[in-house]
Amino acid sequence: MASEEASLRALESLMTEFFHNCTTNERKREIEELLNNFAQQIGAWRFCLYFLSSTRNDYVMMYSLTVFENLINKMWLGVPSQDKMEIRSCLPKLLLAHHKTLPYFIRNKLCKVIVDIGRQDWPMFYHDFFTNILQLIQSPVTTPLGLIMLKTTSEELACPREDLSVARKEELRKLLLDQVQTVLGLLTGILESIWDKHSVTAATPPPSPTSGESGDLLSSLLQSPSAAKLLNQPIPILDTDSEYICSLALECLAHLFSWIPLSTSITPSLLTTIFHFARFGCDTRVRKMSSVNGSSQNSVLGQERGRLGVLAMSCINELMSKNCVPMEFEEYLLRMFQQTFYLLQKITKENNAHTVKSRLEELDESYIEKFTDFLRLFVSVHLRRIESYSQFPVVEFLALLFKYTFHQPTHEGYFSCLDIWTLFLDYLTSKIKSRLADKEAVLNRYEDALVLLLTEVLNRIQFRYNQAQLEELDDETLDDDVRSRVEQGQLQQTEWQRYLRQSLEVVAKVMELLPTHAFSTLFPVLQDNLEVYLGLQQFVVTSGTGHRLNITAENDCRRLHCSLRDLSSLLQAVGRLAEYFIGDVFAARFNDALTVVERLVKVTLYGSQIKLYNIETAVPSVLKPDLIDVHAQSLAALQAYAHWLAQFYSEVHRQNPEQFISLVSTALEAITPLISSKVQEKLLLSACHLLVSLATTVRPVFLISIPAVQKVFNRITDTSAQRLPDKAQVLVCRALSNVLLLPWPNLPESEQQWAVRSTNHASLISALTREYRQLKSNAILPQRKVQLEDTKVIIHQTLSVLEDIVESISGESTKSRQICYQSLQESVQVSLALFPAFIHQSDVTDEMLSFFLTLFQGLRVQMGVPFTEQIIQTFLNMFTREQLAESILHEGSTGCRVVEKFLKILQVVVQEPGQVFKPFLPSVISLCMEQVYPIIAERSSPDVKAELFELLFRVLHHNWRYFFKSSVLASVQRGVAEEQMENEAQFSAIMQAFGQSFLQPDIHLFKQNLFYLETLNTKQKLYHKKIFRTTMLFQFVNVLLQVLVHKSHDLLQEEIGIATYNMASVDFDGFYSAFLPEFLASCDGVDSNQKNVLGRNFKMDRDLPSFTQNVHRLVNDLRYYRLCNDSLPPGTVKL
Repeated sequence: MASEEASLRALESLMTEFFHNCTTNERKREIEELLNNFAQQIGAWRFCLYFLSSTRNDYVMMYSLTVFENLINKMWLGVPSQDKMEIRSCLPKLLLAHHKTLPYFIRNKLCKVIVDIGRQDWPMFYHDFFTNILQLIQSPVTTPLGLIMLKTTSEELACPREDLSVARKEELRKLLLDQVQTVLGLLTGILESIWDKHSVTAATPPPSPTSGESGDLLSSLLQSPSAAKLLNQPIPILDTDSEYICSLALECLAHLFSWIPLSTSITPSLLTTIFHFARFGCDTRVRKMSSVNGSSQNSVLGQERGRLGVLAMSCINELMSKNCVPMEFEEYLLRMFQQTFYLLQKITKENNAHTVKSRLEELDESYIEKFTDFLRLFVSVHLRRIESYSQFPVVEFLALLFKYTFHQPTHEGYFSCLDIWTLFLDYLTSKIKSRLADKEAVLNRYEDALVLLLTEVLNRIQFRYNQAQLEELDDETLDDDVRSRVEQGQLQQTEWQRYLRQSLEVVAKVMELLPTHAFSTLFPVLQDNLEVYLGLQQFVVTSGTGHRLNITAENDCRRLHCSLRDLSSLLQAVGRLAEYFIGDVFAARFNDALTVVERLVKVTLYGSQIKLYNIETAVPSVLKPDLIDVHAQSLAALQAYAHWLAQFYSEVHRQNPEQFISLVSTALEAITPLISSKVQEKLLLSACHLLVSLATTVRPVFLISIPAVQKVFNRITDTSAQRLPDKAQVLVCRALSNVLLLPWPNLPESEQQWAVRSTNHASLISALTREYRQLKSNAILPQRKVQLEDTKVIIHQTLSVLEDIVESISGESTKSRQICYQSLQESVQVSLALFPAFIHQSDVTDEMLSFFLTLFQGLRVQMGVPFTEQIIQTFLNMFTREQLAESILHEGSTGCRVVEKFLKILQVVVQEPGQVFKPFLPSVISLCMEQVYPIIAERSSPDVKAELFELLFRVLHHNWRYFFKSSVLASVQRGVAEEQMENEAQFSAIMQAFGQSFLQPDIHLFKQNLFYLETLNTKQKLYHKKIFRTTMLFQFVNVLLQVLVHKSHDLLQEEIGIATYNMASVDFDGFYSAFLPEFLASCDGVDSNQKNVLGRNFKMDRDLPSFTQNVHRLVNDLRYYRLCNDSLPPGTVKL
């Protein structure tokens, strides 16, 4: 090697060149390779030690530290012990000498490198590693450095990465736990001494607006007056160094708390000290002072101080998030809550100068976030534990939470608080369900709080009370937060919709607990807004072009806009509460519900009669959408009461149904004028959905004879009338079909009038499919492009309607399904005849297969065996190897969807019990294994695979006897005769395919297929079958272990461990005596001694937890040994 000085100069110029913006990528790669090769040399560290002590170049220092890091973490085993000793003594000396002058990122990296050595060598070869850290912390000059070392040690040793053996990980954790008490004592001492040193020690604090803070609530929260007095001391003013030390100490505590168990080493004095620091976050004076003094230096100080509050709250939340609380720690917890609620009281305190909201706005946003996290953890994890303490005032806590919630400065903050209330309401609901005896007592305790909450949440969604905030919410753009959508299982929503929905969930939960209160709070508010809406009639004047709303003054228009927006929200609220009027409480709450439904029916009719949706207004861009929305929401709210109407119908159908008949007839009068292609889609769809609910859920016997319904029948079957938009057309057809198909409730079979209804249904379907059925005659002829497009439109429109009709009937009685199939029969045959003509148009094939899939799922019994066979045979003939390849490889996602739907149809077929479709099994399996599988096996894309493997699973699961014939004799002589095996080649091929799928990167497919194998084992003892046990078992175990070692599917570690156990447990003897030694022998990258250690450490346990632990230990240690052995051979490179 060249001299150290020359190497350093060369390295500095290389580094400068590397980071220069003119250097090409090609040259950067060359430099990188050179530096990597240099780092791999055995003696490179000596040069790096020289570089570190002799250069001021940040890049060079960073590079040198990376060389050390690589040496320690990957090659340490091979470093001579003399060199190790030298490195262990030189690096800490270097740190001590330069820690004040090094840039912070270099200093932190150097600390991490020293901690890495400790991770390998402490305590055996580096016995003073931890004592050095403790000494650094205790010496005032080096306290910050010691704290950085301590935090790094906690991060790197308590939860080490996998480059250590399991035994070493366990040893480190034990060593650290032994030091916890000392460390916590030191940190407490540091924080306390800084606090005391800077405390304002005046005997009596000067009177100030905040001196009256020890109010009644405070004394009830804090049992001891001394604690209250302590917490009322003014906050000390810290110098920059003290502030820095405190922030490091709090960061250390937060990390320590993340892994140490709750125990008495976390002392009351430590907790109290942390709370002292938490007050920094809620002290607005700190910020004021900094802004008064004017200099930027001071304002930075103010922010830093706020940061101490955030760090202290992080510590508290780490403790709060632990669910497992030892008995002796419960009292500490109680003390923590009391102290935090003291802070909460401080934050939400009103005084002359401040409203609560302006006070919260002055606090650091992260502090508010941490505080909200604390409250969430308190309610979700600890409330049930704390509520039983008589000295803990839960109701007062709720009063504070209420203030905190409704003064949040941001929408997100408000949402987070609503979440906490939702958790509390869920807790209360489940508590009442489990303790029905003292239900009243529990409710009485919280009643006032809940009614207050309800009123305030309702006010928050009304423009009347909260216009400024609500106008900030975006009601245009759909929120792309996929996570929240998936969790809540709903469509995309705008910010405003999310706000309304979350608020209404709280309203609904209160309604569940206090139905009468909730109703009497909500209904009068709805009434007020309804009066305005119903009163609009007097302002409607006839103009030349139609009707006009004669409200023009800007102020009046604005007030009307707010009232309509509120009415729309309140209608949604009333709809959301529908479920609390049905079931057991129907009779008790009948009058309230009847009042609501009568109002809703009246409002919908009014809207349809005076056609507010077509009216001209002074501000059309605002008022017209408002009027349409109110009309649509009134229909949707009425639809929510469909189940109530159905229950009403079953109660009164015998005695005096006049009231019920009048409600339904009026509702239909409101619906029919809206079923027109001239009506805005939002309103049209609301009307269609209501019609569907009346036809499907309520099912009154007189529906068909109501003129309004007959009018809709005529409109839909009249070919000259303009067709409705697709969605609406499908819904109306579903409603009309259901009117004729669904059995009427409360009537015996003899009075169902099936014959008449059957005829009517046939003519309805015939009218709907007229054009479609005419396609059959000319489907065989080649079509011109324009003609083809027209044909596609007819196919799309007809099949979407028919598919929906079948789907809505699939769970109904046999009679309904029979009539449905009779009406559809001709269209189904036409579809089958058209299918071959469109096999190369994947968009059409996709729709046809959707239709057939729905038919198979809903009406396969009605279709009968011969016709079903004909359909399957047609498909099997059409989907040749070439056709499948064309669909999957060349037609993109539509082509793949076509094949997936075909496989789904086959899934339905192979699941059918009985012998009917068994003759198809051989051709289904050969289609899968000889035609589809070879096309997709090698493709990385997941398309088609999930469906194919589900089909193979269904073939095995529902047709086990196709492969394993179990004779009665064999089951009598259990253990003597082995089950006969048939179709062995097909079974092996399927298993082979499953095995292959575990070698592919797609984690979803892996998870699905592992689940299938496990299910087959649970249900049919797959792993115990001779063929599996003797030829496949250990191949599968081998694949699963390799997957764990390669970490390719780490999210599924647990599932893979359990499956491995289930397979091995079939033949533990074979696993331990033959498989494990063979597996270890075949492992490359480890020497024979290491293999022996791995084998010895795998204890011969036969229970699941120990076995999976052994598997994960084996995998971890095997990876660790490979890492150790990977140090490269020596070579020299000059810079």
